[in-house]
Amino acid sequence: MTHREVGQSPDEVFDIVDEHDRVIGREFRREIHRRSLRHRAIHIFWLRSDGQLCLQRRSYAKDNCPGLLSTSCAGHVDSGEDYLTAAVRELREELGVSVAPAALQEIDYAPCHPELGHEFVRSYLLRGDHAVTVAAFEVDSVLWRTPAETAAWVAAEPEMFSTPLCHLLGRAAVRQALGLPA
Repeated sequence: MTHREVGQSPDEVFDIVDEHDRVIGREFRREIHRRSLRHRAIHIFWLRSDGQLCLQRRSYAKDNCPGLLSTSCAGHVDSGEDYLTAAVRELREELGVSVAPAALQEIDYAPCHPELGHEFVRSYLLRGDHAVTVAAFEVDSVLWRTPAETAAWVAAEPEMFSTPLCHLLGRAAVRQALGLPA
């Protein structure tokens, strides 16, 4: 099977980080996940000009949270890569949206947590209208809801959503950036 058929490559290499998010080694994706090692990821919350938030239904081929609704875009930081570079790359790979790094506003830095898959997560806000070209091996589909509708839906049916999205929506900085009450 190819990367495109399985939703991710087990041969990707990520940096292993310590409790302070300092790089202490490198390992294959499969080993990092199997051993629950600390590593890095990004999440993007994309708001169109009409105030609608993009939600991504993850590919059913993904190894984590297959078929669940998640942030607009999410992904691992590759070994040697910084968070912002990873965010720009993941947005292009998953949704076909190419933006300059300055288009992404960092809104939160979440410490490593089991609900985040043992990842340190930097969250970014993207504003504006962009054409979407979904990468089918990564993303099943996208849908649009207001942040308030999304928060109410997550509260009513959390099983429909990825654990990281539920965790991040509970963070004050993310809620503030999306215009949600604290």
